[in-house]
Amino acid sequence: MGNTSSMLTQYDIEEVQVHCNHTFSQQEIVSLYQRFCQLDRSNGGFISADEFLSVPEFAVNPLSQRLLRMLYGLNFKEFVAFLSAFSPRASLHQKIEFIFKVYDSDSNGKVTFNDMLDVLRDLTGHFISEQDREQVLTDVLEEAGYTKDSLIVLADFVKVLGNSDLKLEVEVPVD
Repeated sequence: MGNTSSMLTQYDIEEVQVHCNHTFSQQEIVSLYQRFCQLDRSNGGFISADEFLSVPEFAVNPLSQRLLRMLYGLNFKEFVAFLSAFSPRASLHQKIEFIFKVYDSDSNGKVTFNDMLDVLRDLTGHFISEQDREQVLTDVLEEAGYTKDSLIVLADFVKVLGNSDLKLEVEVPVD
């Protein structure tokens, strides 16, 4: 499975399904594998930053550089696990955990005011001043019961987003 020139066996497909908590059907995994192989032009068993950026939808995403850090060096099985948060079959907790990882850029299990400000900066670009960005974030934190000095952990994200109707879904085309 590491070598993208090989075909997936039934065992490989089932192993990937278990690894991603059955968020993708076998047919979807085969389609994802085909797409993975198309993107892995070097046949190295992973997709490089340049190969990811060749996908127009990814390249224009304001969080693409942040996502690239999360995707760096993933093999196919890890790639599918990464994408599983976007499956309609993913639990709300899986989706919240993914969002938390986007904010937790140093992977220390804590999100600081500056981490959140960095994401907000990526999303808003030059359309909002730094002062306004900081004020908006401070207001949102205070409304949720936190301060600028709070260290937000995954449980906090679950508490705040756990009752939401969060949609984080991408359809996997199957041939």
